[in-house]
Amino acid sequence: MELRFGYDTGEQIVDIPEKNLLGVLIPNPVEYTRTGAPEVQYSLEHPICSGRLEEIIKPGEKTTIITSDITRPMPTDLVMPLLLDELYKAGLKPEDLTLVYACGIHRMHTLDERKKLAGESVFSQIRCIDADTSNWVHMGITTRGTPVNIVKEVAEAEKRICLGNIEYHYFAGYSGGAKAIMPGVSTREAVQSNHSLMVEPLACAGVLEGNPVREDIEEAGNICKIDFILNVVLDEHKKIIRAVAGHPIKAHREGCAFLDKLYLKEIPKKADIILVSPGGAPKDLNLYQTQKALDNAKYAVKDGGVIILIGSCKEGLGDRTFEEWITQSPNPHSIVERIRYDFQLGGHKAAAIAMVLEKADIYLVSELPDDLVRNIFLTPQPSAQAALNAAFAKLGKDATILAMPYGSSTLPRVKIRRES
Repeated sequence: MELRFGYDTGEQIVDIPEKNLLGVLIPNPVEYTRTGAPEVQYSLEHPICSGRLEEIIKPGEKTTIITSDITRPMPTDLVMPLLLDELYKAGLKPEDLTLVYACGIHRMHTLDERKKLAGESVFSQIRCIDADTSNWVHMGITTRGTPVNIVKEVAEAEKRICLGNIEYHYFAGYSGGAKAIMPGVSTREAVQSNHSLMVEPLACAGVLEGNPVREDIEEAGNICKIDFILNVVLDEHKKIIRAVAGHPIKAHREGCAFLDKLYLKEIPKKADIILVSPGGAPKDLNLYQTQKALDNAKYAVKDGGVIILIGSCKEGLGDRTFEEWITQSPNPHSIVERIRYDFQLGGHKAAAIAMVLEKADIYLVSELPDDLVRNIFLTPQPSAQAALNAAFAKLGKDATILAMPYGSSTLPRVKIRRES
């Protein structure tokens, strides 16, 4: 069987013996009546547990819209014209509006990237800026001790609207909702405090209730009050098939429930070999982002197995602290030990990779130099096919395989058999 895995804007093609293949984890079939712009428009006209924007926002109120940066597949350029129409109906003028790209701890955008994200029309109408975390306002502190330090343009707004796409997040449970505020427009100190909660047991993909990271994020979103959200769920082709708008938590929960119907994948058992890709650009820009697919794959691999991670990582490792931790540690276990007493943002990603390495080998198909890949405890492979051949050589010709072409989105879960 020939399978294709997204790799930057292209593909990696792999021939897999059908007798070895336990399954291909593609989205579940779900029913929906609208897609794209009509679905977004419908959500704006039918907000969840909230009034429409024209009922919430008064003419002249300074309103900030927070949206995702270039490392996320959120189609801001499609959503923003519809949102602007609603805001103009509410009596706002272009000078009342600012679009802020939630860069978090990621790099700033180029001018062309900011234009592309917003779309030419929106970019020419309203102010579109990156979140500058060097200029922030302290708004409070959560019960778990996270400082709510928010970039000035967001903190001083009279109304705040958060955009985002909903997918699984390896320790916040899901993306979307208040994540636009924390970590999106928060200082590094604040993000580090929040993310340090990732070491707790319930901080994992697909978990909301009792998840300390998600609860801390949403408390920050209450302190820096979110007035309205507009979140979307994308299919494997990055097309909007569900949009939810309105209350920052209740609307988000409906989006998460839909995501589960689409991407939560029950598997009969774990496999010896996992072939996984984030799905191509922009999710595989660097190893820092590509890691999210790896973390989902860990739920499907047997102890002692091999995960073949397919991602271009054409921009390198993606974070200075992450690079320091993963390149200068003597072995993976030392990273796992370090994160328990010396939590650092960036180091947490290195620790996440190290924890997978304690369970399975990782073969990486990327544009990173082979020496660098070996130095970070991974095994470089020139192609996905070569990686599979190497995995067979290690584990034997009868090794079982699961394929995850959309690994950042799909969450495997071993089916629980109940005795009759």
